[in-house]
Formats: sequence, C-alpha cells, structure tokens
Amino acid sequence: MKTIDTLGDLSGKKVLLRADLNVPLDGTTITDDGRVRASVPTIEKLLGAGASVIVMAHLGRPKGTPDPAFSLAPAAARLSELLGKPVTLAADLVGDDAKAKAAALEAGQVLMLENVRFDARETSKVDEERQALAAELAELADVFVSDGFGVVHRKQASVYDVAKLLPAAGGLLVQKEVESLGKAVTDPARPYAVVLGGSKVSDKLGVIANLLTKADRLLIGGGMVFTFLAAKGYGVGKSLLEEDQLDTVKGYLATAEENGVEIVLPTDIVAAEAFAADAAFEVVAADAIPAESMGLDIGPESSKLFAAKLADAKTIVWNGPMGVFEFENFAGGTKAVAQAMIDADGFSVVGGGDSAAAVRRLGFDEAGFGHISTGGGASLELLEGKVLPGLDVLEG
Repeated sequence: MKTIDTLGDLSGKKVLLRADLNVPLDGTTITDDGRVRASVPTIEKLLGAGASVIVMAHLGRPKGTPDPAFSLAPAAARLSELLGKPVTLAADLVGDDAKAKAAALEAGQVLMLENVRFDARETSKVDEERQALAAELAELADVFVSDGFGVVHRKQASVYDVAKLLPAAGGLLVQKEVESLGKAVTDPARPYAVVLGGSKVSDKLGVIANLLTKADRLLIGGGMVFTFLAAKGYGVGKSLLEEDQLDTVKGYLATAEENGVEIVLPTDIVAAEAFAADAAFEVVAADAIPAESMGLDIGPESSKLFAAKLADAKTIVWNGPMGVFEFENFAGGTKAVAQAMIDADGFSVVGGGDSAAAVRRLGFDEAGFGHISTGGGASLELLEGKVLPGLDVLEG
C-alpha cells in the first residue's frame, strides 16, 4: 500500500483526506469521539509537511440528500478543539461554497466538506455516477489520502473512485489498521483466540467460516450465542435466535471438531424477562434458560471461563460485546473479556464497532490493548480474508 511518504513534497499542496468521522450523537453532542481523535495524527502529519487539508467524511445515513440532523458540524468543532486550530465547515460538498473555500485554502489550514452522503452519487451502484462525483471532488485538491478505515470495504466515490483520479496513499490510521489486523490475519502468534459477540450469527458467517481454518479457539457470546446453544439442542427461551442459521451453526460445530478448533460457549447466562436496564434478572445454566426469559449476558462462571481461555493466548481478536453492555446489570461479560485481554501476555485487537465503544464506555485504558480498530465492518471483512476495494486501489 502506498503511504504518505510516497507522495513526495506536499508543501503548498492541497490534500483531499477521506476520514471516518461517523460518530454517535446525542442531538449535536458527540458521545464517543474516538474516530475524530483517530484522524488527528494523519492531519497533523500533512499540516506539518506544509500542506492544507480538505477533510471529507460521512455521518449516518441521510439517504443522498442534505439533512441538518446529519451535518458534520459537531465533528468539525471537535476536530478544531483537538487540532488547536480552526476547522472551517463548507456549507456543501462540491457546490459553490465548497469550491470557493477550497480555492482560498492556504498552507496549514483545514477545511471540512459537508457530509459526503448528502450526495446520492457517493454510494451509487452505478460506476459512472460515482465517478462523476469523484471527478468533482478531485478538482478541489492535488493529492488524495485515504484514512477512513471504517469505509475501506466500500466501493464508494470518496473512498475508491477518487483514488483513481489523484496521486493516492493510505494515511497513518489506515496503515496502522492494516498492519495490526494483518498480524492476526496472516501469521498470528499462537495460541490464537478470537472472541465473537454481537447480536447475529448471520453478520459474521464469512468470518466464522474463515476462522475455523485459522484460529485455535473461538469464544462465542452476545446475542449470537443463542443460535449456537439452540444448535446443541438447548432451549433458549425468548433469547435472540436465528432459526434459519441453525443448520449452518451445526456445520460450524462439526467443522471445528474436525479441524481441532476449540469452540468455547458460555456455561451460564444472565437472563431477564424484559429487555430493560432495570429488569429483574437471574443467573441460570446455559442449558436451562426459562421459557419466559431472554439471555442478556454471559454469566459469571462463563466470564471466568472466557478469561481462562484467553490467559495464555498470544494473539486475541475481539469483535462484538458479550451482552447488553449499555445496561450495567448485563455488562459483566463484556468487562471480563476486556480485562482478560489487558491481562493476557499477547497481542490484542479490539475489532471496532460496539467492541471499541464498550471499551471506552466501560472505562478501560485504551493503552492496555495492542490495537483498537475504528472499523467494525472493515475489520470483519479483513478477518474474513476479503479484498477491500478502498485498500486494493492504494496498491502498486
């Protein structure tokens, strides 16, 4: 992958930077600024090289039309605080205001374009439509730097097509993501343990299939575990269950046994009769979930079991919480996994998305992990062994 250093002298040049600023908001307040902070090193490197920076990013799913609820204004304000300098927000993406502000940009200055998804061409499946938007974006700058790891698995105008029109390179964050996840994908130190959670098995079908040929242990929690428990013949009450995936999961269990891959399932479950923070709950055996209850976390004995299975691991990848960590009563399993990763004497990767959010929300020191990814979907696809278009276009 081409790096910033391959772009040559950037002094006086305008750099179009694709960042990932898709942050959670409460109104206009950012509740987790991890992705904004992750974009700072690359921007500072570019500014230090004498360039000006034009940041483009998306926020939410505004359906291809301007929507004030999805404005990047909060991200621009937070980035300005982190950089210690003004970050001007254009009123549009490739309209008159963006063009005028980009043309007037001087070395050392930062401009942010409005949400790229305010233009339906950004995510169009029609190549010519994306390419037309990319051409307008490319006219604003001299070079392109891709640093939005959370979107490199998308063939979108601001990620893929623009990289074909300007001298292009990966930013520091994308470099770090690829190197860190590469350690787990290509030649992991063993034992290699993977913790998978989150709500659905169907979201991780390709990843599980790939890991059954590579990992030494798969620890399964979160909502997806109930399909595994049901595949073993256990009743799961009102827990989340994907009945259409039962045969697939039975196949995974058989393949794991054939390949000598250990699949670790919880032995106890924290169950409640309602999905609510204040719901009454009880700890039950994994094979004895009451018919009227739903599992909302792995239990305390399972937490100890999972920690023990991670203790000697030399490579650990975690994607997906173990329970409804947003509710204190159902955060125990997620806390236990995070702490076990910190305690283990190996290289640990937190695979973005809800896992990264959980680490920050539950108060863990991010420095305790080898790497915290900014891209849930992108990290999953790398673990699956897929070619990511936003990375592929930066090769050679």
